[in-house]
Amino acid sequence: MMVGMRAVVQRVDGAKVVVEGNVVGEIVGEGLCVLVGVTHDDTPEKAARLAHKLWSLRVLEGEKSCSDTGAPLLVVSQFTLYGDARKGRRPTWNAAAPGPVAEPLVDEVCARLRELGAHVETGRFGAKMSVSLTNDGPFTVLLEV
Repeated sequence: MMVGMRAVVQRVDGAKVVVEGNVVGEIVGEGLCVLVGVTHDDTPEKAARLAHKLWSLRVLEGEKSCSDTGAPLLVVSQFTLYGDARKGRRPTWNAAAPGPVAEPLVDEVCARLRELGAHVETGRFGAKMSVSLTNDGPFTVLLEV
């Protein structure tokens, strides 16, 4: 049985994504940097559940959520969250959904977050991205829906 949609969530004090020397997404101050991985059996319903969880997750200062404070989120697609390196020295990516499946579902997470009232910045799907952030805490949690 495959695991569902996966996200690595980091509480940050600022984060940005640069593609080919240009900033394509940036949040300033307290917020969440979210790396999202999609597997083959993920659905728009799972994307909606993940968005709701991210919006209401009480991990910001004072045990508050983005919904409490209006803190922004930087959402970055990350197929490598489904890398499997249990055998050998080279990871396999078989559990990661292909781009035509994954991209609309990452977009769905962002759309659902925006419907909830979130300010969402993003990376660029499929691009070579440089992600920089200041992890606040440090605080990092893995979510699966």
